[in-house]
Amino acid sequence: MEGEQRREATEAAGAEGGKTGEEARIRKVVVVVAAVDESDVSLHALSWAIDHLLKSAANTLVLLHAQRAIDHFIYPAAGHAVYATTSVLVSIKKAQEENSRNVISRAMQICREKQVDAKTAIVDGDAKEVICQAAEQMQADLLVVGSRGLGTIKRTFLGSVSDYVAHHAKCPVLIVKPPKENHQ
Repeated sequence: MEGEQRREATEAAGAEGGKTGEEARIRKVVVVVAAVDESDVSLHALSWAIDHLLKSAANTLVLLHAQRAIDHFIYPAAGHAVYATTSVLVSIKKAQEENSRNVISRAMQICREKQVDAKTAIVDGDAKEVICQAAEQMQADLLVVGSRGLGTIKRTFLGSVSDYVAHHAKCPVLIVKPPKENHQ
């Protein structure tokens, strides 16, 4: 949100709440970006953020889903890169779009159940990098991500989106751990 839009949204929220223009200017619209994927952990983080952070109607929630950029080559069993045909690329793109729609749909269902309005955004690329970039472009005040609860060794070898985001995002990051029954 641009500064002017943010100010107008803040004033509108204040006017709706019966506040004067000056009182409305003091109250800031908080932009919360929640990164979601197909994991239950990310949806738990979204649910937690709604329950604990998004009580004010003046806040804006953006559901952000990152999908991998499509490679124009594939690696068959022989180990050599082969360029994918157009029909294969179209098929992969359709599958990704369907997956993204399902992820956003599940996240929006949580928002509806909790009576919270949300905007959505889908970005292409390496999740950890595009989440940071999108949060910066959206001027997020807070970025919410889930954590799979990987140990140090697994995190080192497998990588961790939440770990990367915590170190590279330009806004505060809230990492929500999985519920105890899922945490190992």
